[in-house]
Amino acid sequence: MANEQTPAKDGAAPRSRGVYLLPNLLTTGCLACGFFAIVSAINGDYSRAGQAIFAAMIFDGLDGRVARWTGTESVFGKEYDSLADMVAFGVAPAIVAYQWGFERIAEYGDAWGRFGWIASFFYAVCAALRLARFNARVGTGDKRFFEGLPSPSAAALVAAFVWFSSEWQQPGLQGLVITFAVIAFAGALMVSSFPYPSLKQVDWDRRVKLAYFIIVPVFLALIAAEPSTMLLSMFATYALAAPALWLGRRLRRGGRGSAEPPAP
Repeated sequence: MANEQTPAKDGAAPRSRGVYLLPNLLTTGCLACGFFAIVSAINGDYSRAGQAIFAAMIFDGLDGRVARWTGTESVFGKEYDSLADMVAFGVAPAIVAYQWGFERIAEYGDAWGRFGWIASFFYAVCAALRLARFNARVGTGDKRFFEGLPSPSAAALVAAFVWFSSEWQQPGLQGLVITFAVIAFAGALMVSSFPYPSLKQVDWDRRVKLAYFIIVPVFLALIAAEPSTMLLSMFATYALAAPALWLGRRLRRGGRGSAEPPAP
């Protein structure tokens, strides 16, 4: 019944079952957006497909926070969230990229068609492995960082690139190869060991600098003006930041090692 209540822990007041239902409804919204992205890609509407994946990210960001704020976290919710993430950020981006490029790239030969199929499947496999690794290490890793590119960020990179690419009239073989290279690269980053900062640990109660009140509205206005270009730039920067920092550290170490005089 709608007015039934569930006993709370530690002697706290019982919570309504509707409170427990709210995070799962948000997770269902994430799943629905992933499903809508797949349907939109099948229908050839890649702009809406990209928008749906970004909408799924919003629902995915809200469900866990709402569960923590209301004290309604559960094992069921975590498992349901992981399954929804696999659809919205694993299967949906792979199918969107596949639908966008496969028919076009297959015109250049069967070998190119197989390349597109394999790249899309590779991304889906990497997303599944990334989510499985995250679930297995959720209680042991450093919460300040993610190990490997988070699946929502990888999905955002792929969705933004396809959304941006769908505005091309005739991308040609080079553009299609770049599309599938991006999805394969995003998949590889998900299963990498590069550390990515976690925004989940941001202290929202902290005092905010005045400059943020200027920068954030300007940034949102730019996204509203050129959504595909700005979102692609933002998530490409986030995805490339960790490999770039790793490469910079390796080059600095190599430079210091070569500068040291040889031992007598």
